[in-house]
Amino acid sequence: MNIFIVEDDLAIFESLKFRLEQWSFTVTGPDDFEDVLTSFLIQEPHLVILDIQLPAFDGFYWCREIRAVSKVPIVFLSSRDHPMDMVMAMNMGADDYIQKPFDTDVLLAKLQALLRRTYSYGEEKPDVLEWNRAMIDMKRGVIRMDGIEVELTKNEFFILAVLVESSNEIVSRDELIRKLWDDERFVNDNTLTVNVTRLRHKLAEIGLGEAVVTKKGLGYVAITL
Repeated sequence: MNIFIVEDDLAIFESLKFRLEQWSFTVTGPDDFEDVLTSFLIQEPHLVILDIQLPAFDGFYWCREIRAVSKVPIVFLSSRDHPMDMVMAMNMGADDYIQKPFDTDVLLAKLQALLRRTYSYGEEKPDVLEWNRAMIDMKRGVIRMDGIEVELTKNEFFILAVLVESSNEIVSRDELIRKLWDDERFVNDNTLTVNVTRLRHKLAEIGLGEAVVTKKGLGYVAITL
């Protein structure tokens, strides 16, 4: 997936490029801020990140130009916080508006969700899940919030991922056990209980200890707090 970033602040561009490339995205930008559309047409990106304040023409202008030729997802990334800027961006066809300063993990989660919806590569699981303001890193098996990162065991992480993917819905103990061991002959009810208890203790370190609820006789629910 190619992300086309139209940002004249080189520090922000390089920082975003570094993080996105860590997640296997290809990152490009315009060769000339006076002719962004030509670079866009050559690069054929899957998603565009647009700043508003740019040399020559502003981001609204380029959003309109791109929308005239493409339905590619467009995300505005701007320090401007006036509601009218957000209204204008959305009216011109932007898919999201994110204000600077921004949390890179949140931005990444939004981009992945937008790409997933647009290109329907839904069979692939996202690399990052957002849950109760926490970010679940599916590649590294960790969950972090407010700068605190909690490492989970393989089973704890698997249980959390299954529950969060069905947020606010009951997941039965049998279903969890089947998914954990992938074979009912290895059902071990006590082991599941121990893993859920340990998971709750670890989630408590980031204030989410109450976010996994037991439904007696039914299973567990990852609730939205």
